[in-house]
Amino acid sequence: MTILNLPNQLTISRILAVPLIMALVAHGHEISCLLAAAVFGIAAFTDIIDGYLARKSNLVTSLGKFLDPLADKVLVCAVLVMLVEQGRVPGWVVIVIICRDLMVTGLRAIAADEGIVIAADRYGKLKTVMQMIALGPLIIHYPWLGIPFNFIGMIVLYLALLLTVYSGYNYFQTFFTDLKKK
Repeated sequence: MTILNLPNQLTISRILAVPLIMALVAHGHEISCLLAAAVFGIAAFTDIIDGYLARKSNLVTSLGKFLDPLADKVLVCAVLVMLVEQGRVPGWVVIVIICRDLMVTGLRAIAADEGIVIAADRYGKLKTVMQMIALGPLIIHYPWLGIPFNFIGMIVLYLALLLTVYSGYNYFQTFFTDLKKK
């Protein structure tokens, strides 16, 4: 099995899409934001496709296990930081999201050192999905066809923030429960 199989190529494409999305968002024009949202949507969709293909075709690799969550974090965090710069998202929300991801990543490293595997749970996966759903309308930003995309995106982002905090808490609770069992 080749390490750069199709699922891993899709994951890498998600990372490579980030500069284009950021450039389009930075331009700030209504059309460039719409294009940025389209590229973001395609990149986010590759997250579903790469995992499905890897499992279905038995192409799961260590590289894929490492790159897939990294690609998600790079995509989401880069866009969030760009939206803070544009004044579209409060900085404190982005700080909470990024800090939670750093803390869970650190926790997983400590857990691995203790012989404990902390797999992604449904709340962590749902958190990522909600963040990506929120970012689409926030990237579009401007109202189209009377739809207040920024308002909708902020509501979903705050829901994603609640899931982000809860899923982080859940990972820590799982770690300490598993640690007591040892």
